[in-house]
Amino acid sequence: MKVYGDEKSGNCYKIKLTLSLLNIDYHWHAIDLMAGETKTDQYLAKNPHGKLPIIELDDGRVLAESNAIIGYLAANSSLIPTDEFEKALMYQWLFFEQYSHEPCIAVARFIQLYQGMPAERLAEYESLHVTGAGVLTLLDNHLVDHRFMIGQQFTLADIALYAYTHVAHEGGFNLASYPNIQQWLANVEQQSGFIGMFD
Repeated sequence: MKVYGDEKSGNCYKIKLTLSLLNIDYHWHAIDLMAGETKTDQYLAKNPHGKLPIIELDDGRVLAESNAIIGYLAANSSLIPTDEFEKALMYQWLFFEQYSHEPCIAVARFIQLYQGMPAERLAEYESLHVTGAGVLTLLDNHLVDHRFMIGQQFTLADIALYAYTHVAHEGGFNLASYPNIQQWLANVEQQSGFIGMFD
């Protein structure tokens, strides 16, 4: 299996972390997002959307979208609940991550870390902090009585939300204000097979 990704990307890190937790062998192909390597003809032939990450299977099939990829990788594993309602809760958090969490936490990080805070995006950055604070507060409140997002079971929901939450400070968010998130991050990092973003 080949994984095409940028190691600084939380979406790409989800794939790396899931593969490590499941002890699945793969080949990492580094793609420099800022150098335009997702816009080359060679890459667009694999993913016409021109985004990261993608995986390429041994038979040549290609799968995009980080949460779809980790769902494929984790099929029939303990990372997906067997109870149908709890499985639906996992998907609920996966959708939340992509539609509510990532658009503010990850984008603020992109503006600060990747782009170096250009003046023309400052107002957007400040607006993202208002939205992002609400998202982090929601997570912190949820985690008051949850070890993981679905309760006691570590699932794909934790992997997806961990990816950008643990580096939220790189987008200007102060996680010291969210003690339950901090404990949850530690719980994730204690999982067998855990690997850091740059490990």
